[in-house]
Amino acid sequence: MKYNVDIDGGNAFVERLKKKAPLIGGFNGMMQVPSGYEEPLLVSGADGVGTKINICKVSRTWTSIGQDLVAMCVNDVITCGAKPLYFLDYISTGKLTPIVDDILEGILKGCQIAGIDLLGGETAEHPRHAPPKAYGDDIDLAGFCTGIVEKGEVIDGSLIKKGDKIIGLPSSGIHSNGYSLINDMLWRHKISWADTPELLTPTTIYARQVEVLLQEYPIVGMAHITGGGLEENVSRVIPKGLKANIDWTSWERPEIFNKIKQSGDIEEEEMRRVFNCGIGYVLVVPPEIDYGMQIGEVCE
Repeated sequence: MKYNVDIDGGNAFVERLKKKAPLIGGFNGMMQVPSGYEEPLLVSGADGVGTKINICKVSRTWTSIGQDLVAMCVNDVITCGAKPLYFLDYISTGKLTPIVDDILEGILKGCQIAGIDLLGGETAEHPRHAPPKAYGDDIDLAGFCTGIVEKGEVIDGSLIKKGDKIIGLPSSGIHSNGYSLINDMLWRHKISWADTPELLTPTTIYARQVEVLLQEYPIVGMAHITGGGLEENVSRVIPKGLKANIDWTSWERPEIFNKIKQSGDIEEEEMRRVFNCGIGYVLVVPPEIDYGMQIGEVCE
């Protein structure tokens, strides 16, 4: 018998990656805690890209899914006011192929957009010992992000009051939630990849925009709009006794959501619970603040 994991291929992949991300390659990754903090708190988050990975298989396009992975982690971490510091990835594949290089291309681009380092990760080849045979597109992804925030500057929603404005930041499209429904629609030929290439549009990374806004405005709450949609995710930061009143007519819904709704004969309530419907990130600010697109307000 012979070991059926490609050790030489794995080593070659690491050497290629080192040329693009020189901090990786050891048993661990490390960085110095930034100066200027009196009581720094480290903030961590982990996430994946869900079944959006299946769209990569259908389209045979893998260069952008890594950006989604970074976005899903970074956008969660920054909701408390943290500045993201670094990213770690985990890639599982049935067989080492150039697909993993394409995925890392997207991860590195996502890190660049977010202003963070790729500090390390793990790429694991998982061959099967019985049929069906494992292939290079048998992929699963996980990401891990760590950020930092001053203890006295944590944004946890506790300062939110009745009358505060809910500001929506546009999404780039579907982002990385709702793809179990979309994959079902593809399988049933309700939609096709050829007619909807925007299914692979990368998730927006809001880190740099939010960092600037935190310096300019007194933001009292933030939410990353993922599974559960606007109402469920915004409600996670609203104090007990208050609620978010979303005005669903206050922005123009991107066409991809209308296409999905009509093609799948999906109820409006279901659309609102499953998809971001065009709003990828939310800020809560005092009523006197004039910024961006107000999509609702906090009420009792």
